[in-house]
Amino acid sequence: MSFECWAGDSTCRSNLHRVVCERRVEGEGMATNIDSEAERSSAESEAYRRQLREENRRKGLIVVNTGTGKGKTTAAFGLAIRARGRGMRVAVLQFIKPGTANFGEIRAARSLGIQVEGAGDGWTWRSKDIDHSAELARVGWTRAQELITGGEFDVLVLDEFTYPLHYGWLEVDAVCAWFRERKPEMLHVVITGRYAPDALINLADLVTEMRLIKHPFREQGIRAQPGIEF
Repeated sequence: MSFECWAGDSTCRSNLHRVVCERRVEGEGMATNIDSEAERSSAESEAYRRQLREENRRKGLIVVNTGTGKGKTTAAFGLAIRARGRGMRVAVLQFIKPGTANFGEIRAARSLGIQVEGAGDGWTWRSKDIDHSAELARVGWTRAQELITGGEFDVLVLDEFTYPLHYGWLEVDAVCAWFRERKPEMLHVVITGRYAPDALINLADLVTEMRLIKHPFREQGIRAQPGIEF
């Protein structure tokens, strides 16, 4: 086979170099087509991005962090701190943790002027009175509605809010319908917890699923450590 070295090497002494050159020549037509498609796609993408920049659309997002992996609340608090750093008014309402909780993320958030409230009585599977836990969740939802419609905040985190929905303490379709009708247009709402129902996922603008791959307790017997997990 005759070919011209794509690198301009007339001798092509290296066997590997020669193979690369041969494949380059054989695939030249295909590569040209791929390059053309890539250029067209890139041009269309840039035109779309330019259009979005010109329109400069904004809206209050509904963000859902769900899945069985760790990091859902951590990510929500990170977003809350970012928003606070931009001068936004931020609140966190926790549906499982009680108002007496004082974990590291709560201390840090409060020190930055983020309002944090607890509406639960501890972890659900340890509850001594599930009916009481359910009632607290309903009271928490009433409080969430007040925070959402009150106009005092730009970002609201509803931490562990998926659990009252999952356990049937709150009616999923009614909650989603309320969000559609009553959430202020520019208010960002971040919802965390496992088992996010399909209706909530469909409602949300941004959904991330945390997936467990490794865990220090499961693989090594290392228990939760302050500053890392609480």
